[in-house]
Amino acid sequence: MSSHISNERPQPDQVLTDIADYVLNYEIKNDLAWKTAHYCLLDTIGCGLEALTYPACTKLLGPIVKGTVVPNGAKVPGTQFQLDPIQAAFNIGAIIRWLDFNDTWLAAEWGHPSDNLGGILATADWLSRTNIAEGKAPLKMKQVLEAMIMAHEIQGVIALENSFNKVGLDHVLLVKLASTAVVGKLIGLTRDELINAVSLAFVDGQSLRTYRHAPNTGSRKSWAAGDATSRAVRLALIAQTGEMGYPSVLTAKTWGFYDVSFKGNEFKFQRDYGSYVMENVLFKISFPAEFHSQTAVEAAMTLHHQLKESGKSAEDIKKITIRTHEACIRIIDKKGPLNNPADRDHAIQYMVAVPLIFGRLTAADYEDNIASDPRIDILRDKIECVEDLQFTTDYHDPEKRSIANALTVELNDGTVLEEIVVEYPIGHKRRRDEGIPELIKKYKVNLARIFPEKQQRIVLENSLEYDTLINLDVNKFVDLLVI
Repeated sequence: MSSHISNERPQPDQVLTDIADYVLNYEIKNDLAWKTAHYCLLDTIGCGLEALTYPACTKLLGPIVKGTVVPNGAKVPGTQFQLDPIQAAFNIGAIIRWLDFNDTWLAAEWGHPSDNLGGILATADWLSRTNIAEGKAPLKMKQVLEAMIMAHEIQGVIALENSFNKVGLDHVLLVKLASTAVVGKLIGLTRDELINAVSLAFVDGQSLRTYRHAPNTGSRKSWAAGDATSRAVRLALIAQTGEMGYPSVLTAKTWGFYDVSFKGNEFKFQRDYGSYVMENVLFKISFPAEFHSQTAVEAAMTLHHQLKESGKSAEDIKKITIRTHEACIRIIDKKGPLNNPADRDHAIQYMVAVPLIFGRLTAADYEDNIASDPRIDILRDKIECVEDLQFTTDYHDPEKRSIANALTVELNDGTVLEEIVVEYPIGHKRRRDEGIPELIKKYKVNLARIFPEKQQRIVLENSLEYDTLINLDVNKFVDLLVI
């Protein structure tokens, strides 16, 4: 007895329509969201500029075909490249994420929502230059901030209750999804076209987390987001041609995303889309370290100073116990050889050992010349992580969103130092007043890495003040950042 398969095309999945309707219709009214997006833009651009000082990153930049210049194309900050928006998105996205120093969102899924700026800025710059060539008005930087807030929200709200890492998929899936939605709005997709574009992002192949975990940890984790946000631009442009979408891409039996990639589970949602994620996003201000370790590094810096004041050093340490949360143990509690910088900045033992020994943790401290210091591995072997169930509970509590770590040091002479507990890193919303001045300092330092003094001053004059920035043409802002 045969059973016929219905070929009646369904209505689009609710997840697709919710994203499209949010992007096309929601009005961002929260002043905190706009102001935080401003700081986020500055910090994200700065992170990209610092990455330009690393040849391992810059070797990936430029056009796909060497020497190609795209008239009216998007420019890549800190370089002389002018590229099509897809490749520009890859370039910008790669430099933003390279050093693991841009913003972070922690929930059931982790990620870095400012990764979406690659596709957003590249598209907005290309559109602005194209508009000018056609006698039309360019986009304003306020539109870039709006797209950032919305991309943060899509990525972050889905991440609140849905763990992609637990099914082996990388969080850059959410970068591709969010970037597709907001880039689609920027290029003027209709509601139906936008739903099609978002469906294409889900039906696309998704990155495995292989490159983030032992024994395969590697540098793809530093350009995976660039790849995702550039793919988003490509998919939005495909949808703009009128190419069809796949309305039940999530819910289709056997062949849909839920059955194929999510163990048959549907997405769960804690809240509607608004501007919550940008308002609560975590900034990496002091240390280029995987965010679950940020508070541990702060505690290690405090302990370094205590040891120094007492005439002791890391060599006097017998044992270190880190009380931490479950996500930290799952991602960065790592023993054994660390093979490259990407391996080291995802190992909490390494990220604690370096500040205890040297009193610092910079991007350069993940390089081979520092990692070869035998004191680091000796100290790593003395560090043990244990889960604190309350820390894990507070990590998931939407009212707290803590990322707590507590360090206890036992010395060779039997002395046990008072435990140092840090619940909220300096980049947390609860420490904004303390954090924003430091974020601005970080931005200025990063500008100084690339630009001469006069250019730094011009960039600061046009970007530090919110009202000045939002009224700036996108192409003029990007031109300020061309070396």
